[in-house]
Amino acid sequence: MPDVANTPIKVCSRASVLIGGDEIQSFTDGTAESAVADAIYEDIARTALTNTRWRFATNQQQLNRLTQEPTGRWDSAYQLPSGSLLLHALTVNELPIEYDTYGDKAYTNAVEADVVIADYTYRADERDWPSFFTLAVQHMVAGAFAVSIARDASLSQMMDQKAQFYMAQARRLDSQQQTTRKLNTSRFIAQRRS
Repeated sequence: MPDVANTPIKVCSRASVLIGGDEIQSFTDGTAESAVADAIYEDIARTALTNTRWRFATNQQQLNRLTQEPTGRWDSAYQLPSGSLLLHALTVNELPIEYDTYGDKAYTNAVEADVVIADYTYRADERDWPSFFTLAVQHMVAGAFAVSIARDASLSQMMDQKAQFYMAQARRLDSQQQTTRKLNTSRFIAQRRS
């Protein structure tokens, strides 16, 4: 059975093979492929992880209130979880509250007794990526390799198109991993009857 791409090196190595390049053994093996992979891979991975609210890379955590209050507009500051890439929501008693992010902190008007929960995207490890997402990222990296290593714009364009196709498939498959949300139509029906 073929090996699974569950490390950054394997994802980059497969991307290199997609454009006809050599396999990569490490980010510092002295090849052009490894130099490009070392320079671009983490940015591509983080971009792919934040372009959709992926179920496999989303988490919840209770936030710690900071003692130093914000300078203005907000009453309280909370430390965001380490490894957080994108904050989706803050809730108190399961109800969304207003907030702004400033660096690695979330500012809000929660009172000290509130338990503030954050929903956020984190940097999921490659071994936790589903295969449909890994395939999309490999093609994103291959598109960058096609420009940097193969110097072939048409190959890069083809890899970018494949990456978009695989990313759309990945979004569709990932969206099936939660309870289907029912549209509340009562408001529309009431309006129509009036």
